[in-house]
Amino acid sequence: MGLNLAQVKEVLQVWQVAGQARAVSLLERGLTQGSLAHAYLFVGPRHIGKMTLARGLAQAVNCSSGEPPCGECSSCRRIALDKHPDVQVIDLIADENGKLRTEIGINQIKEVERSSSLPPFEGKYKVFIVDGAELLSNEAGNSLLKTLEEPADRVIFVLLTTDDRLLLPTVVSRCQRLELAPLPAGEIEAVLNGRPDIELQKAKLLARLCHGCLGWALLAAADDGLLEQRAERINKLLEVVGADCEERFAYADWLATRFSQRRGLVWEVLDLWLDFWRDLMLVKLGCADGITDIALGEALVQMTGDYSLAQIRTFIADIRTAREQLGRNASPRLVLEVLMLGIPERRGATGQTLAAQFSVNYG
Repeated sequence: MGLNLAQVKEVLQVWQVAGQARAVSLLERGLTQGSLAHAYLFVGPRHIGKMTLARGLAQAVNCSSGEPPCGECSSCRRIALDKHPDVQVIDLIADENGKLRTEIGINQIKEVERSSSLPPFEGKYKVFIVDGAELLSNEAGNSLLKTLEEPADRVIFVLLTTDDRLLLPTVVSRCQRLELAPLPAGEIEAVLNGRPDIELQKAKLLARLCHGCLGWALLAAADDGLLEQRAERINKLLEVVGADCEERFAYADWLATRFSQRRGLVWEVLDLWLDFWRDLMLVKLGCADGITDIALGEALVQMTGDYSLAQIRTFIADIRTAREQLGRNASPRLVLEVLMLGIPERRGATGQTLAAQFSVNYG
């Protein structure tokens, strides 16, 4: 799900006053001084706005207006809609069976190399955006490295990643690195409060849930389906926490299957689990003001007696370990089964499951 043109412009405008001014000003300086790098590496969490900034750069170098990026000319509009012949996004594709591949393969990069050797069709620059550069296979990464070492004229590469430690160091060294930092919740809440269509309480909730990623907050403000999806996942969490081993294994199997098809979905689920147990730990420590999901406050207070602090801390570490192992291409099924087996047991459980006690609804 992407931002529409109006949202793209809004995010770009907000960045200049809400925490991403350094990244934007560096690109603007490169534009005005004619010193753009041939390759950039944008680093930051999901939904922070890496793709938005990459498209903004592509618009700026190909804009037909006097003050790029205008966002209104034919070139800017088509880039925002991924319909410009000189701007290409490279990401995971499906195999011959329709199953999403787990790596960006060598054939995709070979096609990029061929295309980058040709002049732009109609714009001033060709721009290649590698979305999820950490997913490049070793072969693809080495092939891309050769292209970065011998860049063609009027070609810009933009690599997007959540963790540049997962890229070949030689690829990283050929790029100008820009880190997009999460924004403080207060700044995002202020931005959302400036929109008349968002209620104050919802703005406060979204500012916490988005983890500093304004793009996600804007999407969730416009689409209630994202909060409904989050509620479903939390209710599933409560169900699995109270389930037996067979049900936990079934859920691990479901997640592992999804990991090979929609890797981002599994990352989102694990991030949500991390949020939940972190919030429970904060409430248990008497730091409820710092929780992420303020809608769960009362439920978390009632659950604090069910788990010891040691249990909670251990499971938080287990979730982080699972994320790291999945990022290193360990067996998804094995990693997730071990994680599900490590769910802490409730102390003094009455027989009533958490799912029966609590139901999450953001409406």
